[in-house]
Amino acid sequence: MDLGLEGRVALVMGASAGLGRAVAASLSAEGARIAACSRSRERIDETVAALEGEVQGFVADAGDPSTIDGLAEQVADALGPIEILVLNTGGPPFGGALDGDDLEWERAYQALLTTPRTLCGAVVPAMRERGWGRIVNVGSSATREPIPGLALSTVHRMAAVGFLHTLAREVAGDGITVNTVAPGAFDTSRLRSMIGGEEGAAAVAGQIPVGRLGRPEEYGDLVAFICSQRAGYLTGGTLLIDGGRSPSV
Repeated sequence: MDLGLEGRVALVMGASAGLGRAVAASLSAEGARIAACSRSRERIDETVAALEGEVQGFVADAGDPSTIDGLAEQVADALGPIEILVLNTGGPPFGGALDGDDLEWERAYQALLTTPRTLCGAVVPAMRERGWGRIVNVGSSATREPIPGLALSTVHRMAAVGFLHTLAREVAGDGITVNTVAPGAFDTSRLRSMIGGEEGAAAVAGQIPVGRLGRPEEYGDLVAFICSQRAGYLTGGTLLIDGGRSPSV
């Protein structure tokens, strides 16, 4: 199936590991030109060297607005106007609803809501001019069912979904789609740090109807399809990919 992504310019945030790296790999395999972004120059350079296709690395931190301002312009100068934006950031610290100080809550707000809004504001005008664009948010199943101990993530990711759903309705007539893809338990280093290695992974896998953790490439391939020419009627949604674990409809 030709997804119509050949030559499209995609900015993928958090692209040096986990789901972000898998998304960058899937888009690159479909012929997209990738601007891979990470907080770490060393890690993003390693990613660029490992991925096939046209991939360039950029350094920015979703929690630091000084590194986000001007990022879209840097990408456009290097590769051309951004046609695909993948919003992705590492999860904030663990804790309950009343845990953490004001600074931690402000940082989570910056990374999970303010930075996505800034980046969308930077890329949407040119997408509108061209009559085509794709914005995909790497969310979490916690926005459907809050996960104990992940209050900072849950609260701000829920707010981001509200913002993006509102944006989706505003830009739908311009050929721009906006969606969130909410992962369940995927085999990433962050998940393993949360659940305790192999033993914890086996325990979690036992709670999933398909009997295993998700593979990051499965997530990346779904995002690639959502970014494709063929998915132009899919917008304003939150798609859950969790192996059937969630009991909610």
